[in-house]
Amino acid sequence: MASRIGNRVVGGADKALDLLRTLPRVSLGNLKSNPRAFPKSGRGAAQHGGDKHGAGNKGSGQRQNFLRLGYETGNNPFYLRVPKEPYYKGHHLRREYPPVSLSRLQTLIDTGRLDSSKPIDLAALCNTKLFTLIPDQNHHGFQLTDEGLDNFKAKVNIEVQWAPEQVIAAIERNGGVITTGFYDMSSLWALRDPLKFFGRGVAIPKRQLPSDNVVEYYTDPKNRGYLADPDLIAHERFALSQKYGYQLPDLKKDPALDMLLERKDPRQIFYGLQPGWLVNLKDKTIYEPDDQSLLQYYKS
Repeated sequence: MASRIGNRVVGGADKALDLLRTLPRVSLGNLKSNPRAFPKSGRGAAQHGGDKHGAGNKGSGQRQNFLRLGYETGNNPFYLRVPKEPYYKGHHLRREYPPVSLSRLQTLIDTGRLDSSKPIDLAALCNTKLFTLIPDQNHHGFQLTDEGLDNFKAKVNIEVQWAPEQVIAAIERNGGVITTGFYDMSSLWALRDPLKFFGRGVAIPKRQLPSDNVVEYYTDPKNRGYLADPDLIAHERFALSQKYGYQLPDLKKDPALDMLLERKDPRQIFYGLQPGWLVNLKDKTIYEPDDQSLLQYYKS
């Protein structure tokens, strides 16, 4: 509706323009949201929540804070906390051996991820991409656990870093061979990802001997240690078969004798590759050292 101001007839658009001329400039200081544009939370967070604010509950002037139901133990509710089996409960410097069960091992062989006609070691397990080995988090290899003990039927030549007696019996009952071996940190990094290690273009390092606190384990024939006497291991194989009541297969009559008896040298990291050799992935060649000082170092 138009109106008269003095001798001028003013309409609605003119009124709006006159109003804008009198208003201040638009800036961040005079901008605000529309009323009720954002709903207000019904309950405050942390110290601003709860319904008990008496001064006598938690001291002078402090507000009482009640945690939500199920969050009494921290930021995660109790029903989302996953039970953890403390394999390595103890000192933070203690060696850790991530578990690999016999059931998982049988599944990997049945699905073709592991070739039972070849020796299985730490590199073969890591190449399946199903096991994670992190040496800088104190992982020193894998331990073979007895889960799926009764259903394990594969005949393998396997090398792990830790194995209990019942697992050793399950492997040897099927005509297999098990060895427990120690690897130092540089060897573990090489075995964890052999392709990445060979891509660096460095010589294969020499495998170091175990430290004093584990040398007894890896020299004990009962543990099938890689430093134990082979004659004593043969005696312990027979003794274990008598203890668990199974017929020990004769390895000499096995057609896969060469595979079952293949073992690494105490200084060797990879099967078929000696310390000091350099693998060229681009040219697909292997270089062997010929310097006498290098040969003496890697063979000592």
